[in-house]
Amino acid sequence: MAKRQDVISSEKLDNQEFQKFKVFLEKVKKETYPEKESGIHSTITRKTLDMFLKKNLLPENSKVLDVGCGQGVALELFKKEIFSAIGITLNSEDVSVCRQKGYEVYEMDQSFLNFNNEEFDFIWCRHCLEHSVFPYFTLSEFFRVLKRKGYLYIEVPAPDTICNHQKNRNHYSVFGKSMWAELIERSGFDILDFMDIKVPLKTGIDHYLAFIQQKR
Repeated sequence: MAKRQDVISSEKLDNQEFQKFKVFLEKVKKETYPEKESGIHSTITRKTLDMFLKKNLLPENSKVLDVGCGQGVALELFKKEIFSAIGITLNSEDVSVCRQKGYEVYEMDQSFLNFNNEEFDFIWCRHCLEHSVFPYFTLSEFFRVLKRKGYLYIEVPAPDTICNHQKNRNHYSVFGKSMWAELIERSGFDILDFMDIKVPLKTGIDHYLAFIQQKR
């Protein structure tokens, strides 16, 4: 009888912890904001995607996942390249705008992807991974849904720049180059290329860190 009570107590505790976690994730979701098109970010998106495609071959109809798709800047480019692209975002306004443009977009957390194993040829994650409260886990989800030898593009803001990205209330993981590299490699990826992107602003130069990797 004691063992049965222990099991019930354990299940009750697990459920309580899960409910706490759900409440926390809902809090994080409410801290999102619409990602309206920005001139600087649109220009960087076009340049970095063009650079990637020149170095890495993706055939027509490759299946692409745009993580944190905003209002469809990259999705438009993927469409021009004749890729089969799906976008995800946690912000309902962004979902609505993208769907009005005709894109396949879902309201979904980047850490809990509702896709099959090895479904995508390429994952594009530009300025989204810093919004994860546990990026190592998020990277493991990217690994799961990416095909073997599939590509992953990650771009994140560097810490302690003139913009102080670590102070953004919607940023939870603003790390330096070496920490990101460690997490990426631990997750099962080989880093193929790295770029320190310098962004000129009125107040000075900001920095973004960009990693291109391939699933082992």
